[in-house]
Amino acid sequence: MFKYIKNDLPASIVVFFVALPLCLGIALASGAPLFSGLIAGIVGGILVGVLSGSQIGVSGPAAGLAAIVLTAIGTLGSFENFLVAVVLGGLIQILFSILKAGVIAYYFPSSVIKGMLTGIGIIIILKQIPHFFGYDEAPGGDFSFFQVDGENTFSGIFSALRSISPGATLIAVIGLGVLILWEKVLSKKSKVFKLIQGPLVAVILGILYFAVTQGNETWSISIDHLVKVPVPESISAMGSLLSFPNFSVIGNPEIWITAFTIALVASLETLLCVEATDKLDPYKRTTPTNKELFAQGVGNTVSGFLGGLPVTQVIVRSSANIQSGGRTKASAIIHGFFLLVSVLLIPRLLNMIPLSVLAAVLFVVGYKLAKPRLFKTMYNLGWKQFIPFVVTVLGIVFTDLLVGIGLGLGVGIVVILIKSYQNSHFLHIEDKSNGAHKIKMTLAEEVTFFNKGAILKELDSLPENSQLELDVRNTRYLDNDIVEILEDFSEKARNKHIDIKLISERGIVENPESYIQFFKLDKNNNNKTTNDDTD
Repeated sequence: MFKYIKNDLPASIVVFFVALPLCLGIALASGAPLFSGLIAGIVGGILVGVLSGSQIGVSGPAAGLAAIVLTAIGTLGSFENFLVAVVLGGLIQILFSILKAGVIAYYFPSSVIKGMLTGIGIIIILKQIPHFFGYDEAPGGDFSFFQVDGENTFSGIFSALRSISPGATLIAVIGLGVLILWEKVLSKKSKVFKLIQGPLVAVILGILYFAVTQGNETWSISIDHLVKVPVPESISAMGSLLSFPNFSVIGNPEIWITAFTIALVASLETLLCVEATDKLDPYKRTTPTNKELFAQGVGNTVSGFLGGLPVTQVIVRSSANIQSGGRTKASAIIHGFFLLVSVLLIPRLLNMIPLSVLAAVLFVVGYKLAKPRLFKTMYNLGWKQFIPFVVTVLGIVFTDLLVGIGLGLGVGIVVILIKSYQNSHFLHIEDKSNGAHKIKMTLAEEVTFFNKGAILKELDSLPENSQLELDVRNTRYLDNDIVEILEDFSEKARNKHIDIKLISERGIVENPESYIQFFKLDKNNNNKTTNDDTD
């Protein structure tokens, strides 16, 4: 696991700086104690990292669950009651893994997954713009279009532009410049600049800037614009920051409803992230999805016991890991230990990091996920790929992650139905002589009730006194609905003086009655035509 430590250690530092504000921001957006977000980040990094089959995925509290957590805490009466649902949700996820539910991950179209990555990249950039300029009304982990502060994504940006903090903006611009210089120039000149990551340098400069400019009315950074890690008075007082489940409410039906909701949404978000990170992985490794569900289930159970938020595999941290050169799961595990150690030993130093510098780090992550040329690439692939891609992107930007993916998936299904309608058969008019049309219709390999409309339309449009050759040599499955259409058409064909020839593997059949009998397949064959029943 530590074979590529020279790659994983620098990557873990970047993931740590990305994860820290997100853990705190998601907890704040969820209406939960700030420390619960850090617990979830630590558990997601260390425990889930060890158990997971993913080499590059990083787990922690997810923005997609923030609205569910906020509502559930109010409904269940207290955060301690909510933690019971988190524990039960984890156990349900373990059950999902035993039932092999991870196979769901393989049924999401590539266009939707790419749209998800691009949409998340765009929303990261949009959501970090206010923090970049020193405006922090919305928590850093609030990724929904309608924010908890009453603003939406775009009105929040406009508000930020009216309330720019010079000091926060200056160090953010400096930090962004360091990140670009590090990646484009310095990292190519020496291995030292690959070991020492640009985000670490940017954060150190941010801390120094805050310390030096304190007291300067114009250029200082407000304490409200710094990371806010809870600081215990002593190590022994750390226990006072922890919350524990109140298992006396386990019989409450609302607890179980919330637990199933957490299990379902967390599993879905994890599986989507697994599919996305596998696509981003330069080594094209495949994550065992059922093992991942088990790891997430154990992580949620432990996180709930310790007073943490629900965890999922998350694309923001995972993509930051990949972009920073992470090779194995060691980077995720080490980032979890960085969170643990820093919270225990240097919380006051962490609380000197300007949020605008971390916003600059997230800008780079977002841009790499949503490069403009990807839109051109998807457009060149054709409308069947481009439309679900764009719908997913817009859905994520203007609603939230799961709704956007649902919209993209719905459009993808519609596209499949349209193409199924179009591709059920091939119709070719071979010649026209003496006023008679000779028409050849070739049925596809599988013809289902989705194709009824297309086939019925073509058959009804055949003119009188025409000849129809129906080629079924490649057809291996014919739905009973199609058989009924052909039976009905045989009667219409007599009235319209249409001659029908059936071309099958057993030869040419000209008698419509035989033609009908051919499709009345034995029920034991489940309407499947094979070489055995056509020879």
